[in-house]
Parts: sequence; structure tokens; C-alpha cells
Amino acid sequence: MLIKLEESVPPSDTIQDISIASQCPAAGDSCLVSGWGRLVNGRLPKVLQCVNISVVSEEICSELYAHVYHPSMFCAGGGQDQKDSCHGDSGGPLVCNGSLQGLVSFGQAQCGQPYVPSVYTNLCKFADWIQKTIQAS
Repeated sequence: MLIKLEESVPPSDTIQDISIASQCPAAGDSCLVSGWGRLVNGRLPKVLQCVNISVVSEEICSELYAHVYHPSMFCAGGGQDQKDSCHGDSGGPLVCNGSLQGLVSFGQAQCGQPYVPSVYTNLCKFADWIQKTIQAS
């Protein structure tokens, strides 16, 4: 589902356009995920959180999430630094190389576990549909 605004929102210091990735991510790509989800201590942040995470190979992602894995998903995070998206971040952006690459989907019950990445919607798989839907409205 896409939401169509009644009028354009002008760019500002806090509002900017971003392109949707046309290329799918590769393992090792460095990305920035941001959100208002829970912190390691379980509390909610007072300011928007942003962390750099790396894309994980499709092979590892499909093994870890075999029961729900679909090609429209990809995994990122799970590094030893324990930085990752968490509960409350769902729907938030994952930006790689200046383009919107994914949306936070889900992860494990405990966030930020080493070697356990989170799952993202792979927007490159939907780029054509998004463009067609925008042009048709």
C-alpha cells in the first residue's frame, strides 16, 4: 500500500526526498537504519537513533529464517557491535548508498544479538510496482 498525500510537502532541514533503490543490496553493503524503537536497556529513546549495519548474505538470511524467508526479504545487522534495529523500529528506513533500500520488518525477541541479523523488506523487488502505482494515480 502506498499513501498519497493531498498536497506536496516542501523540503526543509528535517524533510528531504530519497530515491528508492533500483539495485538490490549485496552482502557486505554498509547501510544506515534509523528509528524510535527500544534501546538495549529496553527503554524508548528521546532522540532518533541511527546505526550503521551491514547487509548479510542471502544464504545466511534464508538459513536463519527458513520458516518465513521469502526472496522479497533481506537481512542486515547482527554484527559483534550489537547494533541493530529493535522493537518499535518496524516500517523505518534502511538507507544504503544514499537510496532507500529497505524497511525494517522483524527480528528476534532479543535485539542486537551477535550473528543474528534483522529482516528488511527489499524495496528493489517492488521498485517497478511503486513507480507504476505513482504514475497511475
